[in-house]
Amino acid sequence: MEPRGTELVNLYKRNYNIPADVEVTEAMILQHWNLEKKLTKELWESTPENRWEVFEQAYTLLYSEIEWLNKLPGDTRSPSERYQTWVATIGSKPKKIYEIGSGKGEMISYLSQCEFECKGTEVTRERGEKHIKESSSYLSWGNTDGVNLEQFEPANYYDVVLSNQVIEHFHPDDLQTHFQSAYSILNENGRYIFSTPHCHTGPHDVSFVFKYDDSKGMHLKEYTYHELIEPLTLAGFKSVSCAVPFAINKLLVKLGIKKPEQLTKIGIFYFNFMLIVERILFLIPSKKVRRPLARFLRKLYIFADNIFLIAQK
Repeated sequence: MEPRGTELVNLYKRNYNIPADVEVTEAMILQHWNLEKKLTKELWESTPENRWEVFEQAYTLLYSEIEWLNKLPGDTRSPSERYQTWVATIGSKPKKIYEIGSGKGEMISYLSQCEFECKGTEVTRERGEKHIKESSSYLSWGNTDGVNLEQFEPANYYDVVLSNQVIEHFHPDDLQTHFQSAYSILNENGRYIFSTPHCHTGPHDVSFVFKYDDSKGMHLKEYTYHELIEPLTLAGFKSVSCAVPFAINKLLVKLGIKKPEQLTKIGIFYFNFMLIVERILFLIPSKKVRRPLARFLRKLYIFADNIFLIAQK
């Protein structure tokens, strides 16, 4: 039974980090839900030949009709708080950074303010550059399909490629091509740093609001750590590690552990530890039981349900 009324509104606000005092109605949520289900069907039925066109049209329609998704306040923390793990993982300047699926451009704009040479991209012009209030000489913009990156950018050029909550939106058939393309535009020591929600605590799209165990919306696939190893390896990346959570990173620095090679080793250890915990969680057949346990382990830093990986070229 799908929730309605106050329960539905509270679940929606929780899922999208909307403050309690911001007005959201049941009618708004149902409009979002019905449109997203329709668009999701179109995304699944797209072919490699028409996929960019279908995805661009779908996301343009979503963000133009459900315009509050662009306007509602989300995370109220300062950019320095929100992106501290990203900055710590990226490392020192100078670096050329390319972001896939920049959303409202908050992270790539902040990184440009940190004086990294940045390029933000989006599949639709309803997102990205139009939301940036202040221009920066360190930031440029482009529209791409997010998958065939080598068609838009030079090979062996960027130090870092980023995506934050993006690959779950791709058609699963495009994931391998996406990783290979990210690899191709990175320079010889480049890294693809990305985050994506873990399926054990999902769904993380609007499906959660309606109490489904699996995504029925525009998160076409939410992944596990194990599912990402093979396509990253096949793409050519020589190692995969986890980004060390900022709280742990601060502790390591206090202990004198701050050299990049030291943090990489810890990140590889953390990644392998996540693989072990993930296998244990898979022993629980019911997702209704697995989900709260995974969330509890997240609070203890024993499990990271926001998959945050560094793929090294």
